[in-house]
Amino acid sequence: MKPYLQAENLSKRWGELMLFENISFTLFEGQKVALIARNGTGKSTLLDLLAGKDSPDSGTITISNNIEMGYFEQIPRLDPEHTVHQEIFKADNEKMKTVKEFELAMEQNNQERITELSAKMDELGAWDIEVEIKQVLTQLKINHLDQPVKQLSGGQQKRLGLAKVLINKPDLLILDEPTNHLDLEMIEWLETYLGKSKSTLLMVTHDRYFLDRVCNEIIEMDDNQIYNYQGNYSLFLQKRNERIEMQQASVAKAQNLLRTELDWMRRMPKARGTKAKYRVDSFYNLKEKASKKIGEESIDLNVKSARLGKKIVETEHLSKSFPGVKLIEDFTYKFSRFEKVGIVGKNGTGKTTFLNLITGKIKPDSGKIEIGQTIKFGHYRQKGITFDPKERVIDAVNKIAEVIHFEDGSQMTSAQLLTRFLFPPEMQYNFIEKLSGGEQRRLYLCTVLMQNPNFLILDEPTNDLDIMTLNVLEEYIRLFEGCVVVVSHDRFFMDKIVDHLFIFEGNGKITDFPGDYTTYRKSVEAQQKEESLKTASEKKAEKNEQKHTLKKGPKKKLTFKEKQEMEALEKEIATLEEKKNELETLLNSGDLSHDKLFEKSKQLGQIKSAIDEKEFRWLELSELDSQLKNNK
Repeated sequence: MKPYLQAENLSKRWGELMLFENISFTLFEGQKVALIARNGTGKSTLLDLLAGKDSPDSGTITISNNIEMGYFEQIPRLDPEHTVHQEIFKADNEKMKTVKEFELAMEQNNQERITELSAKMDELGAWDIEVEIKQVLTQLKINHLDQPVKQLSGGQQKRLGLAKVLINKPDLLILDEPTNHLDLEMIEWLETYLGKSKSTLLMVTHDRYFLDRVCNEIIEMDDNQIYNYQGNYSLFLQKRNERIEMQQASVAKAQNLLRTELDWMRRMPKARGTKAKYRVDSFYNLKEKASKKIGEESIDLNVKSARLGKKIVETEHLSKSFPGVKLIEDFTYKFSRFEKVGIVGKNGTGKTTFLNLITGKIKPDSGKIEIGQTIKFGHYRQKGITFDPKERVIDAVNKIAEVIHFEDGSQMTSAQLLTRFLFPPEMQYNFIEKLSGGEQRRLYLCTVLMQNPNFLILDEPTNDLDIMTLNVLEEYIRLFEGCVVVVSHDRFFMDKIVDHLFIFEGNGKITDFPGDYTTYRKSVEAQQKEESLKTASEKKAEKNEQKHTLKKGPKKKLTFKEKQEMEALEKEIATLEEKKNELETLLNSGDLSHDKLFEKSKQLGQIKSAIDEKEFRWLELSELDSQLKNNK
C-alpha cells in the first residue's frame, strides 16, 4: 500500500503540559482509521499538526506528492461575509473551480469559454459533480444557498464546513468529531457515505456505532505511546483489554523483581562500584517499570440522588409553537419513578424546547406541567458551559459548594469530588482556559451532578466527551436512582441506557416507542420495506390490468383518465411558459447579483426541463388520440 502520510517522533507541549512526545505512525492509501484517546491528550492538536494548521515542537510530518487533503475541524473556518454558495465553491480544488467557471460562462452565454471549459470538464470528469453537491447539501439540510454564513447557527456552520470537505472528495480526509450537531438521520447517511468513499480517512469520534461501521483500523494514543489495532471498534475493545492485562502482568512481575533488587541494594552498598554497575542500572530500570500505573484511571460517579416522591412530572395537553413552526401539540404524559427516556428526532422538531418546558425555562402556549414537590432537576445543557476561563478548576466548583452532602448523610469535599472526576490535585489549580473542550464538558457534568438531582435532564451529553468517560457516565446513569430524560444522537449511548423513546416526528407530533434506538430503527426499516413491497405489488396489479385490457381488444378512444391528464398538461405547460418568460426577462434585465443570476439560471433550466417533459407526454397522448380517431 502507498503511504499517504507519515508522522515521525512528533512532540507537542501546550504551556507546561506535555500533550504527546515522540509518537510515530503511518497512514496508507485506502485505510479508514479512528484515533482514540482521553480528553486532554491532544487529539485535536495532533489533527491540526497533520493538516498543517500548527507545527510540532519536534518531529516531522511527510505527505506524499500530489495528495489532496481535506480537513474538517470542530470549529470550521468560514468567511462570515460569504453566502453559503460562495463558501461551497471557495475551494482550491481544480474540479470545483472548473464547475464554477463553467456555470459563469453559461450565465454569460460566452460560447467560446463554454466550449473550452466543456473540454476541461470532460478531462476532469466533473459533469456529475453538481448532482453530488446537491446530494450532500440535501442530506445535511443545507437548503438556502443565498443565505450569508454569518446568519447561520453554530450547528448549520458545522454542517456547511462538513459539506465543503466532503464535496471536494480529497484523497486524504481528516475529520474531527464529524457527528456532533448532526441528527440521527444525517449520521446514518454519513456512515454509509464514508463507508463507500474511496478517500483515505483519519477520524476522531466518540460515536461507537459510527466508528465500528466505518473504520478498519484504530490508533490509540495512551501514556505518550501509540498502539495500532487492525479491525473495527469491537475488535479494538478485545485487543485493548488483552494489552492492558499483559501490561498489568508485566508491571506485577517487575514489582516482584524490584523487591529482590531492593533487598540487594540495601544489603550490599559497597557493591555499587564498577563490578556491579550493570546491576544498579538494572535496578533503576526496574524501578521505573514497576512504578507504572496498573490498570486505568476511572471516574467514580457514585453520587447519590435526592429522595424521589410519588409524584414526578406530569404534562397535560401540552402545546408549544413558534412563528411558522409547530413543535409540540396536545402532548400528555405522566413520568414514573426511575424511568429512563430517550428523545430522538430531526433537528428543529422541538427536542430542546420540550426540555426547557419541563424545567420551566419557557412557558407552554397551552396545557399544564405539574412538578412533584421532591423533584430536583439536574439539567445538562448543550450550551451550559459558562465558566470564567481565567478561573481555576477548584474555584469553579467551590462556587457551588465546598462540601457536598448526600441523602444518606455522607459528605465529600469539592476537591475529593474533582479527583473522582479525573481532576487530580495538581490539575485542580489549573486555569479553566487550559482545559480541553472535553475536559471542560467533564467539569460541567461534575457541577450538574454534585447538586444531588433526582430528575436528570441531559441535552447532547456525549458531545466532546471521550469514550472512556462515556462508558463511566453510562454506568452512572444505569445505577442512578431517579428519572432520566436524555436527548442524544449517540445511538450506542441511547441503546445502553434508555427504556423507551419519545419520537419527535415534526409538526408537533410526539410518539412514545417502547424500546431502544436500534429496535426503533429496525421497526422503521421493516415498515419501509413493507410499504415498498406494497407499492411494487400495486404496480404489478396495474400492469396485469393493462395486459387484460389489451386482450379485450384495441382501444377506440382515449380513456377518461388519459383525457384528464391531457387537459391538465395543457394548463401546466401554459403556467410553466409564463414562469419561463418572467425568468428570461429578469435574467436579461442586468439588475441581478451574481448569486441571484446563478439561482435564477438554475430555476430556468429546471422549468425548461419540466416543459420539455410535459410537452413530450402531451404529444404522446395527442398522437394516440389522432390514431384512435383515424382507426374508427
